Amino acid sequence: MNLSPRHTQLIDEVRARGPQSIEALAERFGVALQTVRRDVQRLAEAGLLARFHGGVRLPGSTTENIAYRQRQALAADAKSQIARAIAQRVPNGSSLILNIGTTVEAVAHELMRHRGLRVITNNLHIAALLSTNPDFEVIVAGGWVRSADQGIVGEATVDFMRQFKVDIGLIGISGIEPDGTLRDFDYREVKVARTIIEQSREVWLAADHSKFNRPAMVELARLDEIDVVFTDAPPPDPFGKLMADGDVECVVAGGTETTSL
Repeated sequence: MNLSPRHTQLIDEVRARGPQSIEALAERFGVALQTVRRDVQRLAEAGLLARFHGGVRLPGSTTENIAYRQRQALAADAKSQIARAIAQRVPNGSSLILNIGTTVEAVAHELMRHRGLRVITNNLHIAALLSTNPDFEVIVAGGWVRSADQGIVGEATVDFMRQFKVDIGLIGISGIEPDGTLRDFDYREVKVARTIIEQSREVWLAADHSKFNRPAMVELARLDEIDVVFTDAPPPDPFGKLMADGDVECVVAGGTETTSL
């Protein structure tokens, strides 16, 4: 589905405050109960929210991510803003590892006008896109291909990544918890991302605002292991302090402006 601004705000409200009643959401957004019911029904049908009697909550749990197509639609504008900010920072002629994730895929689209990039990836969507640019060298990792999102994971992927040392390693994330833990859902994907961090001279994290305070099961890294965090809104407390204490640059991309905190 195409998300309207109100749909995105409704998802953000439930993500920030937890399960909400239909009445509370109608009051929060100043719309009729029927309007909220209709919005919730559409979002539930798309798998972005889950309904219960009289209210709505986030779907799933700490053990399972939402489906790939649903993640593509979620916060699409934010991902585009982040992608543009990242692409502006990538020098021509540099080497990168691009990981799995819909935000990282958005970055790949923004990189198409660059020159002389060498890209290693475990994402078949990214490989298919970037390989159409004859000025790029695209190297695809071996391993097990997940049918859900065309990501490549497993021990063979980890071993493959260890061959390289790149200028920039770009990873996505499913959730950042208030203690500064970066978390994801698939332990095989986490092992690959951990290796990307180890094999990169600089580590960049692409995380839209919905990832802050979102739980997931498997620990990937700590915030202070990241060099630059790219997001679309100033992070809530306590993440700004965590990044400042860890000497992590935070780049907030929004509309036509990009700022560093």
